[in-house]
Amino acid sequence: MTTLQKGAASVFYPIGLLLIAMFTLQGAASLAKSLFSEVGAPGVAALRLGLSTIMLWGMFKPWRLTFSPEQRRPLIFYGLALGGMNFLFYMALRTIPLGIGVALEFVGPLTLALANSRKLTDFLWIIIAVSGLWMLLPVHGGANNIDPLGAFFALAAGACWAIYIIFGQKAGAEHGAATVAVGSLIASLVFVPTGLVMAEPGIWHWSIIPVGLLVALLSNAIPYSLEMMALTRLPARVFGTLMSMEPAVAAFSGFLFLNEHLTLTQLAGLFAIVLASAGSALTMRPKANRIKRIKIKKKNHSH
Repeated sequence: MTTLQKGAASVFYPIGLLLIAMFTLQGAASLAKSLFSEVGAPGVAALRLGLSTIMLWGMFKPWRLTFSPEQRRPLIFYGLALGGMNFLFYMALRTIPLGIGVALEFVGPLTLALANSRKLTDFLWIIIAVSGLWMLLPVHGGANNIDPLGAFFALAAGACWAIYIIFGQKAGAEHGAATVAVGSLIASLVFVPTGLVMAEPGIWHWSIIPVGLLVALLSNAIPYSLEMMALTRLPARVFGTLMSMEPAVAAFSGFLFLNEHLTLTQLAGLFAIVLASAGSALTMRPKANRIKRIKIKKKNHSH
């Protein structure tokens, strides 16, 4: 194998891992949405969060960790934001397509990344993102079939995502990825009981547990492992740019598994969000790059 071939292989391998992770994650979201009629969106959120917490605790063994008093407050907000974005995202998917839900949720971290915009290109991404948001929200003639409450839930999930990034950076400064397990437990203490109370009767059937385990596995363990492998092999900007494809992958997954069709206006809005997110990842400052990395790690715990 020539040097050029080796270089190409070294690039395509992590890109392939990242694409598999994204399709796995959005496939899990499609599977979760298919359970809504039997279990209800809150019930699926409870199953996924509770079972994921068990997996994470087995993986990271967080009972061996200690947190200083200064870390505990950010840790609590981090855990609540983690649970909130999962719960609200599933609530959004009850009435809006998967691709639009992911695109609207992306507005949260994108807003955070562009919050300290100073360069002319940053304002270009803001204009593109706002244009995409306008085409996706039910204030535009081409998006009248988008449920306003569902859109609100998706945007609220995005706000929780931004909060997750802010407090996750502080909470995980010492223990890194293992902090996710503790945050997931905090989220479970609030949102698992809430989801079970609001769930449909089908959640109490034992037959639902294997499917719930599959959703949790595909939403966390598999994409998390693949993303970490890719992250160590790709520059941060390339990684962040590729992850900006997530709404498009979600739209394709919704079409493939859920038969969800988007209008041309909605597709244009979705790709405007993708373009703004990719552009901000390519042109952001080093500090924003660190925020972007934390944002990407979140992907294991949503959808």
